[in-house]
Amino acid sequence: MALDWDTLSRTLRPENSPGFLLWQVANQWQRLQRSTLEPLGLTHVQFVLLAGLAWLSRKENDVTQARLAAFCKTDAMMTSQVVRSLEAGGFIARAPHPTDSRARQLRVTAKGAEVLNAAMPRVREADASFFGSLQESQNFVDQLRRLWSNGAKREP
Repeated sequence: MALDWDTLSRTLRPENSPGFLLWQVANQWQRLQRSTLEPLGLTHVQFVLLAGLAWLSRKENDVTQARLAAFCKTDAMMTSQVVRSLEAGGFIARAPHPTDSRARQLRVTAKGAEVLNAAMPRVREADASFFGSLQESQNFVDQLRRLWSNGAKREP
């Protein structure tokens, strides 16, 4: 059987494949985030979970690891590993949950608030630099939100 070169070219050429382009752009953005946060001793996922915990803590009492994972839309096992690393770094504290003996209550420590306060403007600046070449950046964000919400409907 002969290979369908036309379909292969339309599929694999980066300028023709939105999935491939998205993957490449996401990798570029992740490298930028990594270099932005590394001097602060954070990975991007640590930043996301720390910021998510800070946000939830302002709105809710007794934030658990499961609640944090659901809010940040992260895998529960990965969240558990990252929460442990954030605790080891002194950025968060875990304590027994007041009503659920199986759960642990999470809170941002003073050190965690300090590093988060330093990280947030850096992340915003990195995003502004990375996405600044887009002429209609708000339209792009709206399009990403639509993909994000539709993707949640397709998840198993």
